[in-house]
Amino acid sequence: MDRRPTALLALAAVVCGCSSGGSTAPATSPASTTATLFPQGSARTWPLFGVTPDRRNDFSAPTGITAGNVTTLARVSIDVPGTVDSSPISVGGRFVVTTSYGKTLALDRHGRILWTSTPPGIDAWQGSAQITNASPAADPDGEHVYAVSPDGVVHKLSLADGSEVTSGGWPVTITRDPTHEKLGTALNISGRLLLATTGGYIGDAPPYQGHVVSIDRGSGKIVHVWNALCSDRHELIEPSSCPASDAAIWARAGAVVEPGTGRILVATGNAPYDGKTAWGDSVLELSPDAGELVGSWTPPNQEELNSGDVDLGSTAPALVRGVDGRLYGVQGGKDGLLRLIDIARMQVVQTLPDPGSTLMFTAPAVRGRDVYIATDGGTAAYRLTGSGTPRLLKLWANDSAGTSPVIAGGLLYIYDPTGGGINVYRPSSPDPVTTLPAKAGHWQSPIVIDGCVLVGEGSANDHQTSGTLRLYCRA
Repeated sequence: MDRRPTALLALAAVVCGCSSGGSTAPATSPASTTATLFPQGSARTWPLFGVTPDRRNDFSAPTGITAGNVTTLARVSIDVPGTVDSSPISVGGRFVVTTSYGKTLALDRHGRILWTSTPPGIDAWQGSAQITNASPAADPDGEHVYAVSPDGVVHKLSLADGSEVTSGGWPVTITRDPTHEKLGTALNISGRLLLATTGGYIGDAPPYQGHVVSIDRGSGKIVHVWNALCSDRHELIEPSSCPASDAAIWARAGAVVEPGTGRILVATGNAPYDGKTAWGDSVLELSPDAGELVGSWTPPNQEELNSGDVDLGSTAPALVRGVDGRLYGVQGGKDGLLRLIDIARMQVVQTLPDPGSTLMFTAPAVRGRDVYIATDGGTAAYRLTGSGTPRLLKLWANDSAGTSPVIAGGLLYIYDPTGGGINVYRPSSPDPVTTLPAKAGHWQSPIVIDGCVLVGEGSANDHQTSGTLRLYCRA
Protein backbone atom coordinates (compact mmCIF):
# COMPACT_ATOMS: atom_id res chain seq x y z
CA MET A 1 0.00 0.00 0.00
CA ASP A 2 2.99 2.30 0.33
CA ARG A 3 3.71 1.35 -3.28
CA ARG A 4 3.35 4.41 -5.49
CA PRO A 5 2.10 4.36 -9.08
CA THR A 6 4.36 5.69 -11.80
CA ALA A 7 1.87 8.34 -12.86
CA LEU A 8 -1.26 9.98 -11.59
CA LEU A 9 -4.53 9.41 -13.38
CA ALA A 10 -6.47 12.29 -14.88
CA LEU A 11 -9.58 11.78 -12.80
CA ALA A 12 -10.92 15.18 -11.78
CA ALA A 13 -13.78 15.18 -14.25
CA VAL A 14 -15.24 11.87 -13.15
CA VAL A 15 -14.62 11.56 -9.43
CA CYS A 16 -17.18 13.94 -7.93
CA GLY A 17 -20.17 11.60 -7.93
CA CYS A 18 -21.93 9.32 -5.52
CA SER A 19 -22.42 5.66 -6.29
CA SER A 20 -24.09 4.58 -3.09
CA GLY A 21 -26.56 6.03 -0.63
CA GLY A 22 -26.17 8.22 2.39
CA SER A 23 -26.31 7.54 6.10
CA THR A 24 -28.95 5.89 8.17
CA ALA A 25 -29.49 6.20 11.92
CA PRO A 26 -26.76 4.66 14.09
CA ALA A 27 -27.46 1.30 15.63
CA THR A 28 -26.24 2.44 19.05
CA SER A 29 -25.50 5.70 20.78
CA PRO A 30 -21.91 6.71 21.60
CA ALA A 31 -21.02 6.04 25.22
CA SER A 32 -19.22 9.34 25.70
CA THR A 33 -18.46 12.43 23.74
CA THR A 34 -14.95 13.41 22.73
CA ALA A 35 -14.90 16.21 25.29
CA THR A 36 -16.01 13.89 28.09
CA LEU A 37 -13.38 11.28 27.29
CA PHE A 38 -10.45 13.60 26.81
CA PRO A 39 -10.91 17.01 28.43
CA GLN A 40 -8.04 19.31 27.54
CA GLY A 41 -7.86 21.08 30.88
CA SER A 42 -4.44 19.53 31.41
CA ALA A 43 -1.55 20.79 29.31
CA ARG A 44 0.14 17.39 29.80
CA THR A 45 -2.27 15.08 27.95
CA TRP A 46 -2.00 14.32 24.22
CA PRO A 47 -3.71 10.92 24.36
CA LEU A 48 -4.08 9.91 20.70
CA PHE A 49 -2.80 10.49 17.23
CA GLY A 50 -4.84 13.51 16.19
CA VAL A 51 -5.32 14.51 19.88
CA THR A 52 -9.05 13.65 19.93
CA PRO A 53 -11.05 10.70 18.51
CA ASP A 54 -12.21 12.81 15.54
CA ARG A 55 -8.48 13.20 14.63
CA ARG A 56 -8.48 17.01 14.39
CA ASN A 57 -4.73 17.25 15.12
CA ASP A 58 -5.54 20.39 17.11
CA PHE A 59 -4.15 20.71 20.65
CA SER A 60 -6.00 23.58 22.30
CA ALA A 61 -4.24 23.68 25.68
CA PRO A 62 -1.25 26.01 26.19
CA THR A 63 2.09 24.47 25.20
CA GLY A 64 4.54 26.96 26.67
CA ILE A 65 5.96 27.51 23.17
CA THR A 66 5.28 30.69 21.23
CA ALA A 67 6.51 32.34 18.05
CA GLY A 68 8.74 34.42 20.32
CA ASN A 69 10.52 31.54 22.08
CA VAL A 70 10.37 28.66 19.60
CA THR A 71 13.84 29.55 18.28
CA THR A 72 15.35 29.13 21.76
CA LEU A 73 14.37 25.48 22.35
CA ALA A 74 17.16 23.16 23.41
CA ARG A 75 17.67 20.12 21.15
CA VAL A 76 18.33 16.56 22.29
CA SER A 77 18.77 13.40 20.18
CA ILE A 78 17.51 10.27 21.95
CA ASP A 79 18.70 6.78 21.03
CA VAL A 80 15.88 4.21 21.14
CA PRO A 81 15.73 0.45 20.38
CA GLY A 82 13.98 0.76 17.04
CA THR A 83 12.41 3.14 14.54
CA VAL A 84 9.46 5.19 15.78
CA ASP A 85 7.69 5.57 12.43
CA SER A 86 4.50 6.90 13.98
CA SER A 87 3.45 9.70 16.32
CA PRO A 88 4.10 9.86 20.07
CA ILE A 89 1.45 10.46 22.70
CA SER A 90 1.82 12.15 26.08
CA VAL A 91 0.00 11.44 29.33
CA GLY A 92 0.86 12.08 32.98
CA GLY A 93 3.96 14.02 32.02
CA ARG A 94 5.34 11.05 30.07
CA PHE A 95 5.89 10.57 26.37
CA VAL A 96 4.94 7.13 25.03
CA VAL A 97 6.10 5.77 21.66
CA THR A 98 5.99 2.43 19.83
CA THR A 99 8.76 1.21 17.54
CA SER A 100 8.24 -0.56 14.24
CA TYR A 101 8.81 -3.96 15.88
CA GLY A 102 6.39 -3.31 18.72
CA LYS A 103 8.58 -2.15 21.60
CA THR A 104 6.72 0.52 23.57
CA LEU A 105 8.69 3.05 25.60
CA ALA A 106 7.88 5.77 28.12
CA LEU A 107 10.19 8.79 28.36
CA ASP A 108 10.33 11.82 30.60
CA ARG A 109 10.58 15.46 29.51
CA HIS A 110 14.38 15.20 29.48
CA GLY A 111 14.39 12.25 27.10
CA ARG A 112 15.24 9.63 29.71
CA ILE A 113 13.71 6.22 29.03
CA LEU A 114 11.59 5.27 32.05
CA TRP A 115 10.53 1.81 30.90
CA THR A 116 10.46 -0.42 27.84
CA SER A 117 7.80 -3.05 27.13
CA THR A 118 8.93 -5.74 24.71
CA PRO A 119 6.23 -7.96 23.17
CA PRO A 120 6.66 -11.72 23.70
CA GLY A 121 8.11 -13.53 20.70
CA ILE A 122 9.70 -10.42 19.15
CA ASP A 123 12.67 -12.46 17.88
CA ALA A 124 10.32 -14.11 15.36
CA TRP A 125 9.79 -10.86 13.41
CA GLN A 126 12.42 -8.35 14.53
CA GLY A 127 14.58 -7.30 11.58
CA SER A 128 12.01 -8.55 9.05
CA ALA A 129 9.45 -6.72 6.90
CA GLN A 130 6.73 -7.55 9.46
CA ILE A 131 6.36 -4.12 11.09
CA THR A 132 3.88 -1.66 12.55
CA ASN A 133 3.42 2.10 12.11
CA ALA A 134 0.67 2.34 14.72
CA SER A 135 0.62 5.11 17.31
CA PRO A 136 -0.33 4.10 20.87
CA ALA A 137 -3.38 5.42 22.72
CA ALA A 138 -3.87 6.46 26.34
CA ASP A 139 -6.76 5.07 28.36
CA PRO A 140 -8.94 7.82 29.87
CA ASP A 141 -8.27 6.26 33.29
CA GLY A 142 -4.81 7.85 33.19
CA GLU A 143 -3.25 4.55 34.26
CA HIS A 144 -2.92 2.53 31.06
CA VAL A 145 -1.81 2.84 27.46
CA TYR A 146 -2.60 0.62 24.47
CA ALA A 147 -0.06 -0.41 21.85
CA VAL A 148 0.23 -2.95 19.05
CA SER A 149 2.88 -5.40 17.94
CA PRO A 150 3.48 -6.83 14.44
CA ASP A 151 2.21 -10.27 15.46
CA GLY A 152 -1.33 -8.85 15.27
CA VAL A 153 -1.75 -8.27 19.01
CA VAL A 154 -3.09 -5.24 20.90
CA HIS A 155 -1.54 -4.80 24.36
CA LYS A 156 -2.77 -2.97 27.47
CA LEU A 157 0.18 -1.64 29.47
CA SER A 158 0.58 0.07 32.83
CA LEU A 159 1.61 3.70 32.40
CA ALA A 160 3.54 3.48 35.65
CA ASP A 161 5.97 0.70 34.72
CA GLY A 162 5.01 -0.78 31.33
CA SER A 163 3.82 -4.09 32.78
CA GLU A 164 1.21 -5.86 30.65
CA VAL A 165 -2.38 -6.51 31.68
CA THR A 166 -3.10 -10.21 31.15
CA SER A 167 -6.50 -10.51 32.83
CA GLY A 168 -9.80 -10.90 31.00
CA GLY A 169 -9.24 -10.98 27.25
CA TRP A 170 -5.97 -9.01 27.32
CA PRO A 171 -3.83 -9.06 25.22
CA VAL A 172 -6.12 -9.16 22.17
CA THR A 173 -5.33 -10.77 18.81
CA ILE A 174 -7.10 -8.99 15.92
CA THR A 175 -5.90 -10.93 12.88
CA ARG A 176 -5.56 -14.59 11.99
CA ASP A 177 -2.62 -13.91 9.65
CA PRO A 178 -0.25 -11.16 10.88
CA THR A 179 2.24 -11.99 8.12
CA HIS A 180 -0.24 -10.56 5.60
CA GLU A 181 -2.51 -8.31 7.68
CA LYS A 182 -0.63 -5.31 9.05
CA LEU A 183 -1.56 -3.31 12.14
CA GLY A 184 -0.37 -0.03 10.70
CA THR A 185 -2.73 2.72 11.82
CA ALA A 186 -3.12 4.71 14.99
CA LEU A 187 -5.33 3.24 17.72
CA ASN A 188 -8.42 5.22 18.68
CA ILE A 189 -10.82 5.33 21.62
CA SER A 190 -14.57 5.97 21.57
CA GLY A 191 -16.52 5.58 24.79
CA ARG A 192 -15.79 2.18 26.28
CA LEU A 193 -14.28 0.96 23.02
CA LEU A 194 -10.75 0.76 21.68
CA LEU A 195 -10.72 0.87 17.86
CA ALA A 196 -8.11 -0.75 15.62
CA THR A 197 -7.85 -1.36 11.87
CA THR A 198 -5.83 -3.62 9.60
CA GLY A 199 -4.26 -3.34 6.17
CA GLY A 200 -1.52 -5.09 4.21
CA TYR A 201 2.20 -4.76 3.67
CA ILE A 202 4.19 -3.10 0.89
CA GLY A 203 3.51 -4.94 -2.34
CA ASP A 204 -0.05 -5.85 -1.30
CA ALA A 205 0.77 -9.55 -1.08
CA PRO A 206 -2.52 -11.45 -0.72
CA PRO A 207 -4.45 -12.64 1.10
CA TYR A 208 -5.62 -9.96 3.51
CA GLN A 209 -8.78 -8.02 4.25
CA GLY A 210 -8.95 -4.59 5.83
CA HIS A 211 -11.15 -4.68 8.89
CA VAL A 212 -12.22 -2.60 11.88
CA VAL A 213 -12.16 -4.18 15.33
CA SER A 214 -13.87 -2.71 18.40
CA ILE A 215 -12.57 -3.94 21.76
CA ASP A 216 -14.05 -3.39 25.21
CA ARG A 217 -11.34 -1.49 27.07
CA GLY A 218 -12.19 -3.05 30.39
CA SER A 219 -12.61 -6.71 29.56
CA GLY A 220 -10.46 -7.02 26.44
CA LYS A 221 -13.39 -8.69 24.68
CA ILE A 222 -13.78 -8.14 20.93
CA VAL A 223 -17.18 -6.47 20.57
CA HIS A 224 -17.45 -6.40 16.77
CA VAL A 225 -15.41 -7.02 13.62
CA TRP A 226 -16.37 -5.34 10.36
CA ASN A 227 -14.63 -6.69 7.26
CA ALA A 228 -14.30 -4.48 4.17
CA LEU A 229 -14.33 -7.66 2.05
CA CYS A 230 -16.65 -10.56 2.86
CA SER A 231 -18.46 -7.94 4.95
CA ASP A 232 -21.31 -10.36 5.62
CA ARG A 233 -18.95 -12.21 7.96
CA HIS A 234 -18.81 -10.43 11.31
CA GLU A 235 -15.81 -12.11 12.85
CA LEU A 236 -12.07 -12.43 12.46
CA ILE A 237 -11.69 -14.50 9.34
CA GLU A 238 -8.85 -16.54 7.92
CA PRO A 239 -7.81 -14.24 5.03
CA SER A 240 -7.46 -17.16 2.61
CA SER A 241 -11.11 -18.11 3.22
CA CYS A 242 -12.40 -14.94 1.53
CA PRO A 243 -12.37 -14.99 -2.29
CA ALA A 244 -11.28 -11.31 -2.44
CA SER A 245 -8.17 -9.64 -1.04
CA ASP A 246 -7.01 -6.15 -0.01
CA ALA A 247 -9.34 -3.19 0.86
CA ALA A 248 -6.69 -2.10 3.37
CA ILE A 249 -7.65 0.42 6.04
CA TRP A 250 -4.20 1.98 6.23
CA ALA A 251 -4.54 5.77 6.44
CA ARG A 252 -2.57 7.47 9.22
CA ALA A 253 -5.80 8.31 11.06
CA GLY A 254 -7.22 4.77 10.83
CA ALA A 255 -10.72 4.88 12.33
CA VAL A 256 -12.12 8.41 12.69
CA VAL A 257 -14.93 8.98 15.21
CA GLU A 258 -17.65 11.46 14.29
CA PRO A 259 -18.33 14.00 17.07
CA GLY A 260 -21.84 13.75 18.49
CA THR A 261 -22.95 10.51 16.83
CA GLY A 262 -19.93 8.35 17.62
CA ARG A 263 -20.16 6.75 14.18
CA ILE A 264 -16.89 5.50 12.72
CA LEU A 265 -15.47 6.65 9.38
CA VAL A 266 -12.78 4.77 7.45
CA ALA A 267 -11.48 4.82 3.91
CA THR A 268 -10.39 1.66 2.08
CA GLY A 269 -7.64 0.93 -0.41
CA ASN A 270 -7.58 -0.99 -3.64
CA ALA A 271 -9.90 -3.99 -3.89
CA PRO A 272 -13.05 -5.17 -5.67
CA TYR A 273 -16.30 -3.29 -5.08
CA ASP A 274 -19.84 -4.57 -5.46
CA GLY A 275 -21.78 -2.42 -2.98
CA LYS A 276 -22.86 -5.55 -1.09
CA THR A 277 -19.97 -7.39 0.54
CA ALA A 278 -16.93 -5.88 -1.21
CA TRP A 279 -15.99 -2.26 -0.48
CA GLY A 280 -12.72 -1.39 -2.17
CA ASP A 281 -11.72 2.29 -2.62
CA SER A 282 -14.64 3.66 -0.60
CA VAL A 283 -15.42 5.95 2.31
CA LEU A 284 -17.43 3.93 4.82
CA GLU A 285 -19.50 4.98 7.82
CA LEU A 286 -20.02 2.34 10.51
CA SER A 287 -22.19 2.26 13.59
CA PRO A 288 -20.44 3.42 16.80
CA ASP A 289 -19.58 -0.15 17.80
CA ALA A 290 -18.41 -1.11 14.28
CA GLY A 291 -21.25 -3.61 14.12
CA GLU A 292 -22.78 -2.52 10.83
CA LEU A 293 -22.39 -0.30 7.77
CA VAL A 294 -24.70 2.72 7.90
CA GLY A 295 -23.42 4.84 4.99
CA SER A 296 -20.90 4.82 2.13
CA TRP A 297 -19.47 6.75 -0.78
CA THR A 298 -17.60 5.14 -3.66
CA PRO A 299 -16.08 7.06 -6.60
CA PRO A 300 -17.72 6.27 -9.94
CA ASN A 301 -14.25 5.45 -11.32
CA GLN A 302 -13.55 2.96 -8.51
CA GLU A 303 -12.39 0.24 -10.87
CA GLU A 304 -9.92 2.63 -12.49
CA LEU A 305 -8.51 3.49 -9.07
CA ASN A 306 -8.29 -0.19 -8.17
CA SER A 307 -6.59 -1.32 -11.37
CA GLY A 308 -4.14 1.61 -11.29
CA ASP A 309 -3.07 1.14 -7.64
CA VAL A 310 -4.45 4.60 -6.83
CA ASP A 311 -5.82 3.94 -3.34
CA LEU A 312 -8.57 6.23 -2.19
CA GLY A 313 -7.76 5.01 1.31
CA SER A 314 -4.24 6.40 1.48
CA THR A 315 -5.94 9.01 3.67
CA ALA A 316 -9.02 9.08 5.91
CA PRO A 317 -11.72 11.77 6.07
CA ALA A 318 -10.79 14.91 8.02
CA LEU A 319 -13.93 16.28 9.66
CA VAL A 320 -14.91 19.95 9.59
CA ARG A 321 -18.18 21.63 10.57
CA GLY A 322 -19.65 23.95 7.92
CA VAL A 323 -21.33 27.33 8.24
CA ASP A 324 -24.60 25.45 7.78
CA GLY A 325 -23.86 23.28 10.82
CA ARG A 326 -23.42 20.15 8.69
CA LEU A 327 -20.45 17.85 9.06
CA TYR A 328 -18.13 17.54 6.05
CA GLY A 329 -15.24 15.21 5.38
CA VAL A 330 -12.14 16.24 3.44
CA GLN A 331 -10.98 13.09 1.68
CA GLY A 332 -7.72 12.85 -0.24
CA GLY A 333 -6.13 9.90 -2.02
CA LYS A 334 -3.34 8.80 -4.31
CA ASP A 335 -4.93 10.56 -7.32
CA GLY A 336 -3.95 14.07 -6.15
CA LEU A 337 -7.53 15.17 -5.46
CA LEU A 338 -9.45 16.40 -2.45
CA ARG A 339 -13.16 15.66 -2.17
CA LEU A 340 -15.46 17.56 0.15
CA ILE A 341 -18.06 15.03 1.30
CA ASP A 342 -21.36 15.88 2.97
CA ILE A 343 -21.26 13.19 5.66
CA ALA A 344 -25.01 13.05 6.34
CA ARG A 345 -25.79 12.47 2.66
CA MET A 346 -22.51 10.73 1.77
CA GLN A 347 -22.27 12.90 -1.35
CA VAL A 348 -19.34 14.82 -2.80
CA VAL A 349 -20.04 18.55 -3.10
CA GLN A 350 -16.62 19.71 -4.33
CA THR A 351 -13.47 18.27 -5.90
CA LEU A 352 -10.17 20.14 -6.12
CA PRO A 353 -6.42 19.39 -6.35
CA ASP A 354 -4.49 18.64 -3.18
CA PRO A 355 -1.25 20.56 -2.43
CA GLY A 356 1.14 19.77 -5.27
CA SER A 357 -1.54 17.74 -7.10
CA THR A 358 0.20 14.60 -5.92
CA LEU A 359 -0.25 11.44 -3.87
CA MET A 360 -1.50 12.15 -0.35
CA PHE A 361 -0.62 9.96 2.65
CA THR A 362 -1.25 12.39 5.48
CA ALA A 363 -3.96 13.37 7.96
CA PRO A 364 -5.00 17.04 7.79
CA ALA A 365 -5.23 19.32 10.81
CA VAL A 366 -8.53 21.10 11.45
CA ARG A 367 -9.22 24.15 13.63
CA GLY A 368 -12.72 25.55 13.34
CA ARG A 369 -13.43 25.77 9.62
CA ASP A 370 -9.75 25.95 8.65
CA VAL A 371 -8.02 22.86 7.25
CA TYR A 372 -4.24 22.41 6.87
CA ILE A 373 -2.91 19.76 4.48
CA ALA A 374 0.62 18.69 3.57
CA THR A 375 1.89 16.26 0.93
CA ASP A 376 5.27 15.47 -0.64
CA GLY A 377 4.43 18.25 -3.12
CA GLY A 378 3.51 21.11 -0.82
CA THR A 379 1.54 22.55 2.07
CA ALA A 380 -1.71 24.54 1.94
CA ALA A 381 -4.36 26.07 4.17
CA TYR A 382 -8.06 26.08 3.29
CA ARG A 383 -11.26 27.46 4.79
CA LEU A 384 -14.68 25.88 4.49
CA THR A 385 -17.00 28.66 3.33
CA GLY A 386 -20.56 29.07 2.11
CA SER A 387 -23.90 27.84 3.40
CA GLY A 388 -25.97 26.93 0.35
CA THR A 389 -22.94 25.67 -1.58
CA PRO A 390 -20.07 24.86 0.79
CA ARG A 391 -16.60 25.16 -0.69
CA LEU A 392 -13.00 24.80 0.41
CA LEU A 393 -11.28 28.11 -0.34
CA LYS A 394 -7.47 28.06 -0.48
CA LEU A 395 -5.97 30.63 1.92
CA TRP A 396 -2.28 30.07 1.22
CA ALA A 397 0.15 27.50 -0.16
CA ASN A 398 3.85 26.78 -0.49
CA ASP A 399 5.99 24.00 -1.94
CA SER A 400 7.32 22.62 1.36
CA ALA A 401 6.83 18.87 1.77
CA GLY A 402 5.27 17.58 4.95
CA THR A 403 3.63 14.77 6.86
CA SER A 404 0.47 15.19 8.96
CA PRO A 405 0.26 18.78 10.29
CA VAL A 406 -0.50 19.53 13.94
CA ILE A 407 -1.78 22.73 15.51
CA ALA A 408 -0.61 23.43 19.06
CA GLY A 409 -0.43 26.56 21.17
CA GLY A 410 -1.48 28.77 18.27
CA LEU A 411 1.30 27.51 15.96
CA LEU A 412 1.28 25.03 13.07
CA TYR A 413 3.98 22.33 13.05
CA ILE A 414 4.76 20.25 9.95
CA TYR A 415 7.56 17.68 9.73
CA ASP A 416 9.36 17.43 6.39
CA PRO A 417 10.23 13.74 5.91
CA THR A 418 12.90 14.53 3.31
CA GLY A 419 15.18 15.84 6.07
CA GLY A 420 13.98 19.44 5.98
CA GLY A 421 13.17 19.50 9.70
CA ILE A 422 9.99 20.69 11.40
CA ASN A 423 8.59 23.85 9.83
CA VAL A 424 6.80 26.02 12.39
CA TYR A 425 4.19 28.46 11.05
CA ARG A 426 1.69 30.97 12.21
CA PRO A 427 -1.49 29.38 10.82
CA SER A 428 -2.24 32.50 8.77
CA SER A 429 1.04 32.53 6.83
CA PRO A 430 2.91 30.26 4.39
CA ASP A 431 6.26 31.57 5.67
CA PRO A 432 7.78 29.58 8.56
CA VAL A 433 8.59 31.31 11.81
CA THR A 434 11.51 28.89 12.10
CA THR A 435 12.58 25.37 11.17
CA LEU A 436 13.64 22.92 13.86
CA PRO A 437 16.33 20.59 12.43
CA ALA A 438 15.40 16.91 12.15
CA LYS A 439 16.65 14.03 10.03
CA ALA A 440 14.66 12.32 7.29
CA GLY A 441 11.74 10.07 8.12
CA HIS A 442 8.58 8.56 6.70
CA TRP A 443 5.12 8.89 8.32
CA GLN A 444 6.06 10.56 11.62
CA SER A 445 4.38 13.72 12.88
CA PRO A 446 5.36 15.67 16.01
CA ILE A 447 3.55 16.36 19.23
CA VAL A 448 3.95 19.68 21.05
CA ILE A 449 3.20 19.71 24.77
CA ASP A 450 4.55 20.82 28.14
CA GLY A 451 7.15 23.10 26.54
CA CYS A 452 8.52 20.35 24.28
CA VAL A 453 8.38 19.14 20.66
CA LEU A 454 8.99 15.43 20.00
CA VAL A 455 9.24 13.58 16.68
CA GLY A 456 10.69 10.29 15.45
CA GLU A 457 13.25 9.94 12.67
CA GLY A 458 13.93 7.22 10.09
CA SER A 459 11.72 4.82 8.15
CA ALA A 460 10.26 1.54 9.37
CA ASN A 461 10.76 0.22 5.85
CA ASP A 462 14.53 0.20 6.48
CA HIS A 463 13.93 -2.56 9.07
CA GLN A 464 16.32 -1.15 11.66
CA THR A 465 16.39 -2.26 15.30
CA SER A 466 17.78 1.04 16.58
CA GLY A 467 16.76 4.61 15.90
CA THR A 468 16.45 8.16 17.20
CA LEU A 469 13.90 10.60 18.50
CA ARG A 470 14.38 14.35 18.22
CA LEU A 471 13.30 16.32 21.30
CA TYR A 472 13.15 20.11 21.65
CA CYS A 473 12.29 21.67 25.02
CA ARG A 474 12.30 24.95 26.82
CA ALA A 475 15.01 25.19 29.44
